[in-house]
Amino acid sequence: MKHAPSPIRPVRSMLFVPADSEKKLAKGVDTGADALILDLEDAVAPSRTHIAREMALAYLRSRPDRGKQQLWVRINPLDTEAALLDLVVAAGAPDGIVLPKVRSAADVVKLSNYLDALEVREGVAKGSIRIAPVATETPQALFTLGSYEGCSPRLAAITWGAEDIAAALGASTNRGPDGEYEPVYQLACSLCLAAAHAAAVQPIDTIWGDFKDDAGLLRDAQRARQRGFTGKIAIHPGQVATINAAFTPSAEELAHARRVVEVFESNPGLGTVGLDGKMLDMPHLKQAQRILQLAQRFAA
Repeated sequence: MKHAPSPIRPVRSMLFVPADSEKKLAKGVDTGADALILDLEDAVAPSRTHIAREMALAYLRSRPDRGKQQLWVRINPLDTEAALLDLVVAAGAPDGIVLPKVRSAADVVKLSNYLDALEVREGVAKGSIRIAPVATETPQALFTLGSYEGCSPRLAAITWGAEDIAAALGASTNRGPDGEYEPVYQLACSLCLAAAHAAAVQPIDTIWGDFKDDAGLLRDAQRARQRGFTGKIAIHPGQVATINAAFTPSAEELAHARRVVEVFESNPGLGTVGLDGKMLDMPHLKQAQRILQLAQRFAA
């Protein structure tokens, strides 16, 4: 029987960093991102993937004491030869692997089995390397998002993307004339959110592509949080502060959440209570508790 790894701290921001860029890797620690994703896939030209692997491993080994910043690695899709070569990074004990273009939870299980062996070989703590699939990048994936619950104790988060699935569907764009995602991509977003909560792991929202549009990013991040996402991926260091702010409960939110919890604690046995002229019930209490727990975990 596999034992569940110790809980991993949730992240507000995960910043992609090309693993073959010494300059960007060096700047990563000062970006304020809760996690860096050393990218071996889309951000690296195939001719430089072997260089990127070596640089990613060296970077991981250079930062054994990472403080609060997690280090993840996005490998190539598991059905490619590059993926197994990418897993040389396991020797650097990354906090997790971002797995792109999955078809179902079976890909997470397969990667987990690889990591079981690699951790033993490399002397890395058992179960310490987590997995976060990008769970909406293939047509098959949209039909299997309910498969992640209980699939692996390594599963730490689920995120989604609208670019690769658009290409796979032969679409010329994934947005309508109003700038909003077309229905199939809204569906992908919704299913990712539901899949993560069903599996009791962190739901991470996808990128905001225009890194110069801070106002658009803020709106997008705030809407993602309102939907139930608790973090977001960044593609540029300049996006990190906005994302962190959007996913950090404000002082006003925390104060209100404490009052909600207190009023229920002061009225034990009641399923409905009044506060500031409004009636509150169990969903309001659960939401308040979630805000307080999230703030506590981010501060840990």
